[in-house]
Amino acid sequence: MFAWQLSECPGDYTFGQVDDPVPGPGEVRIEVRASALNHMDLWLTRGRPRPPAFPHVPGSDVAGVIESLGDGVTGWSVGDEVVVNSALVPVEALERGVDSVLDPAMRILGEHCWGGHGRLCVVGAHQLEAKPVGRSWAEVAAYPVCATTAWRLLRRARLEPGDTVLVTGVSGGVATAALTMAAHLGARVFVTSRDPAKRERALDLGAEGAFDSEGPYPIAADNVVDSIGPATWDAAFRSLRPGGRMCVCGGTSGPTTTLDLPRLFFKQLDIIGASIGSQEEFRSVTEMVALGLPVVIDEVLPLERYPEALRRLRGSEQLGKLVLEHPVGDDPA
Repeated sequence: MFAWQLSECPGDYTFGQVDDPVPGPGEVRIEVRASALNHMDLWLTRGRPRPPAFPHVPGSDVAGVIESLGDGVTGWSVGDEVVVNSALVPVEALERGVDSVLDPAMRILGEHCWGGHGRLCVVGAHQLEAKPVGRSWAEVAAYPVCATTAWRLLRRARLEPGDTVLVTGVSGGVATAALTMAAHLGARVFVTSRDPAKRERALDLGAEGAFDSEGPYPIAADNVVDSIGPATWDAAFRSLRPGGRMCVCGGTSGPTTTLDLPRLFFKQLDIIGASIGSQEEFRSVTEMVALGLPVVIDEVLPLERYPEALRRLRGSEQLGKLVLEHPVGDDPA
């Protein structure tokens, strides 16, 4: 098949042919209709982490049509339109009825195994949900990682209607998903950005207010959703009311920050971390999308323009998800 692939790291992606992935027992092979970018696409090129083998096909957000079934697959048929939960776990993790994303064997699609920036993608049949009716392929590919992560954070933070939520760095997928989801669930949402145009766009998407990322932020937040890290951490942490929750899902400005311990314990604050979510949480988000949850897409590009999409992601030029539209059939991009 034709796919974007990484042959070494540090390195850059190239487009060419790789062997077709073969579905094993309990797996399905999907003909990809759309895939979306994540910062993982960039981190892999720098060896953070290093792929398990080369060539490596990236892409954590995948939606498409089932092309073939491995032995023992039930409940799905060739031709079914599906979307994939990027948190890959053994089927036994679901059967145990526990929080599947915490299973020690959990892998991330496109990071620990081949992903969806190619014509075909193989995953366990238990990782699928039916494509939400009435939503485009681009919308369906755009929500798995970002909206499931946002939902896991907001659920664990006990979000209630009327809560005040601060979303830092409203640019990437999780930030925009947290904005639209929290507003959809009845919260008052405020955002930060260095870019005045992005602050204006966030107001159009349902934010009540928007502040420059440098701070301070003139609110008392019940919940902060932060994917930026050290650049916004202190100002965001200071904005929490007593008993508030700091929800962390990234560190695009760096991996380490300084924590004011007296503020943490005197204000009775919680710090919550999350990355993607369980199959149950993914199913809940898929139901929300089917019922009209907004999915914010910055741009849809043909698969061949992946390098351009990577450049935009690297420069934080987007607001929302960058999505790749795949050709149908055997034709290369």
